[in-house]
Amino acid sequence: MRIALFAGIGLAVLALLVLVHRWLWVRLVRDTTRPGAAARRIGTALAFALPLLSLAALTAGRAGAPFWLQQSVAWPGYMWLAVLLYLSLAMLVAEPVRAVLLGRRVSPRPATDPDTPAPPAEAPAAAPGPVPAPAPAPGGATRRQFVARAVGGAAALAATATVAQGTYGVLRGPRVKRVRVPLAKLPRAAHGFRIAVVSDIHLGPVLGRAHTTRIVETINRTQPDLIAVVGDLVDGSVHDLGPAAEPLRGLRARHGSYFVTGNHEYFSGAGQWVDHVRELGLTPLENARRPLPYFDLAGVNDVAGETEGHGPDFTAALGDRDPARAAVLMAHQPIVIHDAVRHGVDLQLSGHTHGGQLWPGNYLAELANPTVAGLERYGDTQLYVSRGAGAWGPPVRVGAPSDITVVELASYQA
Repeated sequence: MRIALFAGIGLAVLALLVLVHRWLWVRLVRDTTRPGAAARRIGTALAFALPLLSLAALTAGRAGAPFWLQQSVAWPGYMWLAVLLYLSLAMLVAEPVRAVLLGRRVSPRPATDPDTPAPPAEAPAAAPGPVPAPAPAPGGATRRQFVARAVGGAAALAATATVAQGTYGVLRGPRVKRVRVPLAKLPRAAHGFRIAVVSDIHLGPVLGRAHTTRIVETINRTQPDLIAVVGDLVDGSVHDLGPAAEPLRGLRARHGSYFVTGNHEYFSGAGQWVDHVRELGLTPLENARRPLPYFDLAGVNDVAGETEGHGPDFTAALGDRDPARAAVLMAHQPIVIHDAVRHGVDLQLSGHTHGGQLWPGNYLAELANPTVAGLERYGDTQLYVSRGAGAWGPPVRVGAPSDITVVELASYQA
């Protein structure tokens, strides 16, 4: 049943992509070029090649393709997906403009009264000579082609500029965001305790070692007391991405660095990655708790681990703790917040949503998550959701800048 559902969704998405590419080909290639022109042949070839590259980028890793091949198809394939989104949106906005520019005024013919005698017939006019062809638009194109080129060019420019800016934001590295969170049970001695929260780094065929290095340097500059890596560190195996993760060995915090799995770890060999991050100096919290001097730090596995029998276990992580102590929970997905509330957690730290990553994706993220980004309260429990430090798929963010958040805990007794 579940497989049939996913297959149906996959076929629907594939059909939509085919229709969108067909529509863009009509508007950007057929309407702007002459039959047989080299530009039309090139545009038609790209209309087939680009979606195939995108499909290859999405499936190469799952299919076990060599890492060099994954890297080869990832950049063009993923980048086209981002351009496709904003090119389609721009062309939708441009459709009414195109219709207005190509529209013609038609003078309505007056209605004829049947009782009114018809006017006398005029003498037949002389045979007309050849009708002159309409004057071509600039560049030798027809008026329709000229309008199509102007509208399509403007849409392509807007889409490319949007994607370029979003790519720069990711490759530049995440910015530091600071949030102050008061906790009722936090002792006065812990006032000002700083937790550097980083999620969704997404090391893979696009974002590699340089990306990790930027993140580690940014975190260390904040001089945190504790570092919380809340899942989706990787998109690939330890064999392929071990060198990219190596800079994590340089993380520095007074009370250590901790890690919980995200859903993408379970696509990438979660057990191997848990062992590997331990070798890099991070402490995995697999449905476990670590008592710290001022509060309890707990972590649960991601819900995707349920397919392997290693899902979240709140009883194991929080069941026998002292309820008088404040509890901070690391959990990749915000959707477990209601379990956190039932177990008396004071603060949950999550990621997963990317803040939507590509506008208007934030509206879709809101349908599946209680909080998409930022700090919200659920009863006596507060939930903070980071937008993440990397990007999945296209290395592009629009309307959802990447961040590393320094959560400063505050005591009511201070």
